[in-house]
Amino acid sequence: MDEEFLLFNPGPVPVTDEVLESMAEPMVSHRSAAFEAVYERAQDGLEYVFTCSTLDGSSTSTGGTPLVFNGTATMGMEAAIANLVDEGDSVVSLVNGKFGRRFARIADRYTDAATRVEATWGESIDVDAVAGAIDDETELVTMVHNETSTGLLNPVETVGQLAAEADATFVVDGVTSIGGDEFRIDEWNVDIAVTDAQKALAAPPGTSAMYVTDRVKDRIDGESAPFYEDLDWHLRKADQHQTPFTSAVPLFRALAVAVEDIEAEGMPDRIARHRTQAAAFREGFTAMGLELFGDDQGPTGQSNTLTAIELPESVKGDTASDFMDAVGERNVSISGGQAHLGGTIFRVSNMGNFTADQIVRGVRTVGEAFGEVGVDLDVDAGVLAARERLDQL
Repeated sequence: MDEEFLLFNPGPVPVTDEVLESMAEPMVSHRSAAFEAVYERAQDGLEYVFTCSTLDGSSTSTGGTPLVFNGTATMGMEAAIANLVDEGDSVVSLVNGKFGRRFARIADRYTDAATRVEATWGESIDVDAVAGAIDDETELVTMVHNETSTGLLNPVETVGQLAAEADATFVVDGVTSIGGDEFRIDEWNVDIAVTDAQKALAAPPGTSAMYVTDRVKDRIDGESAPFYEDLDWHLRKADQHQTPFTSAVPLFRALAVAVEDIEAEGMPDRIARHRTQAAAFREGFTAMGLELFGDDQGPTGQSNTLTAIELPESVKGDTASDFMDAVGERNVSISGGQAHLGGTIFRVSNMGNFTADQIVRGVRTVGEAFGEVGVDLDVDAGVLAARERLDQL
């Protein structure tokens, strides 16, 4: 294998040498001024990412606090629900993929009044059904912005308006959108947003981040949450650039470098790059003869940070592993489907800092791997289509 290893999985994603090197610096106490300086850098960078993820770089929040957790985004998802929901509170969870379902499953642990508005995985959210489920008794609405399991982008703005009209708190999983696509805190009526270091932020796995708007802070009840996820405590310590408990110092350093890199690129350029690279994947794969997974007819659209593709019938099921092995033999890693979608789709990510040449290599590798397992595709047409799209950057 002469070509470098390429990690196209939708998390963890590749990290830069500077991010890696930051983790090798000498250890310091998590209660030291040196660590507080690291956390402040991470907070400043996250403030930019959470509030300026727009096409013009303008701020979209009138006030809030970014937090970093010693845990992946599922911790943030649970923390949001646990601090805002008591037994008997009405929660509406939108589900059209694995991670929407995860939000709903967490809600089920904290209240017996959780309602799911479900769509078949890969299909659009029914906004009318959402409107019918949310009422004046609804305390909390949860949804996933970019559903990683299906490669679809859900209508946060529309649902946020429905939540605001009912005075319900709106919590959004932006795990695979924040840092790579547009996200508008105030305009979409988002009260709490959650993301993960290992996704579009392009940092190592192990930490996650949350943005808590000022308007929701009075609704938080930290004592109702697990001890480790008390958001009141996390917010108090964040004012001192600290966490309530021992911090994963190397991971916080890595996150600080990663978000500083994002700010240096600028969110408008980063969003444009991610959108163009995702379009190159979609157009490259369809030009060679593959089909996109999911129905983007309606308020749900195609993701701009990852792409889900239907496996051809001849390699679905047990034989899907032959295709995945052929990709791996070319020193490239991609992901299959999750849960019942295993053996029916594959997924590739463009989150992070990929170059145009790397995206083209991803398209070519997939085409060559299918050819090895007997699927006849027009690989050259796919590569050409991807290259033509990327030339627009």
